[in-house]
Order: sequence, then structure tokens, then C-alpha cells
Amino acid sequence: MARKRKGRPVNGVLVLDKPPGISSNDAVQQAKRLFGAQKVGHTGSLDPLATGVLPLCFGEATKFSQYLLDADKKYWTRIKLGVTTQTGDADGEVITEQDASAISQPQVVDALKKFVGEIQQIPSMYSALKHQGQPLYKLARQGIEVERAPRTVTVYSAELFRIQGTEIELAVHCSKGTYIRSLAEDLGAALGCGGHVNGLRRLAAGPYEEAQATTFERLGAITEASDLDALLLPVASAVCTWPVVRLHEDTAHYVMQGQPVQVAHAPTQGWVQIFATAEDERFLGVGEILTDGRVAPRRLVANS
Repeated sequence: MARKRKGRPVNGVLVLDKPPGISSNDAVQQAKRLFGAQKVGHTGSLDPLATGVLPLCFGEATKFSQYLLDADKKYWTRIKLGVTTQTGDADGEVITEQDASAISQPQVVDALKKFVGEIQQIPSMYSALKHQGQPLYKLARQGIEVERAPRTVTVYSAELFRIQGTEIELAVHCSKGTYIRSLAEDLGAALGCGGHVNGLRRLAAGPYEEAQATTFERLGAITEASDLDALLLPVASAVCTWPVVRLHEDTAHYVMQGQPVQVAHAPTQGWVQIFATAEDERFLGVGEILTDGRVAPRRLVANS
């Protein structure tokens, strides 16, 4: 007999403004308690040092969290030049210190050009990337260092918008898997003085932006479950930038059985959102266009 899951069956996406000092998993557990929800998951870790946009998927939305993990991200970061740390951020023990007072704005702008486009990064030993099932940061805390292969990531833009003393502030738009700490360390190395992150805020993750985010303080002040649920965005918001396919009543039946169907005026390739009929705005899930033009359901929402 299946064990009954504790909590309410809540579905949707909460755009949380994660506070500093807690892990993404801590944020998930706090949100789960506040909502009394059965199932909650995050969509990509934010370091305890970091704040900002952390989409949390509730219930059926967890089926689509992978698409948010794969989405682009935008960050604001403050980098301290002249100081390297064990972790690449302000939480780590200082390793080296150099005088960075002579670093100029033109030097930083010129160095940044090397980090725009497809670049190679070696993940930090203090990242959440796993090695043989263990997060690297857990190994690092045990004094264990393992070889990490370079990873190709894309930095779409990295713009300097402030330099004050030996601190610089950047706006970064990047692909999934980009480590801002590694970017800070590599930029510091390129400038010949070293550097580390001492401020980090995620401004956007996929379709979700800072303006949509809510805080734990706001959530904690709400007493009615219905008022909490009103803050959740629809499950479909996780893939809201994808093309939309609307079905007829008969084809909707077959799609819900997992069968590909022919849909007039559907895209010719790629992934799509699948909605029920034009009169019925239910989100059924996501699908992929097959080579013969049919829409094949790939991930469906239960109890639609």
C-alpha cells in the first residue's frame, strides 16, 4: 500500500526572493512548511551567500523543473579584486592578497571581453556538482580534492557598471551551469591580482524575474492558505516561452492517453505547450513535434 503523502496538494510555481545565509534546500523546506504542501522542489541551487530569484516548483510543477534548470540566468555580482579565497567567495578562508588599487576601468572592460561567448570553466570544489554521487563541496570540506573536467558554458553578456576602489560590480547573462565564482576567479587571474565574489544576486531564471519574487517575510505574514496559493504562478509558466498547441476535444483524449496526434497549424519542430480546446484553457503538459508532424506528449499534468 502506498504511503499517504503529508500536506496539501498544492500546484504552481513560487518565485522566491531567497535571503542570504540559507541554502536552496533550506528555502525549499521553509516554503513547504509555510504552504503545508505535499511536494516542493527548487530549480537550481543558489549559494548561501547569494540572494534573489529562486523559482520553487510545487506539486505538478515539479514535472517541469528540469526545463528551468536548463534555462538562462541573469546575475548582479560584486567582485573583490586583489584577494583570493578557498571557496571563491567571501565565506572562504583568504589564500592570497595582492595590491589591486591600480586596476582601472578600461583594464576591467578589456579583460571582460575574454569571458563573453562560449568559454571553458573548471567547476569549483565548493560547487554542488556531484562526483560519484557526492557533492563536491562535501568532499572539499573533508579536505578531498578531485580532478574536474572543464565545462563549456555561454556568457551572453558581462557588463561592468561600477568600479569603486578594488571592488567591481557586473551584470552577467549566462547559460545554465555557469559558475559566477569561477568567473570572478578567472577574471581576477586575467587582471593579475586575483579576486572573489563578495556579493551575488540572481535577477532572473528562465522566464522568472526579480519583480515577480516574494520574500519569506511576506509569506510568513499570510495566515490563509488561499492567500498563499494566490501567489503561485500557473504550472504552465515554467514553459511559457514555448509555442502553444491547442487541441480539439477528440485529440485531447488521445494525448491524455499518451498518443501522438495530428494538430492543424502546429509548429513543424521542437517542443510545445499543450492546452485543451480553445474553449477550455486547461494546461495538459508539454510535447514534442515528431518528424511526421504529429504532436507527441512528453510530460503531462495529472488530473487535468
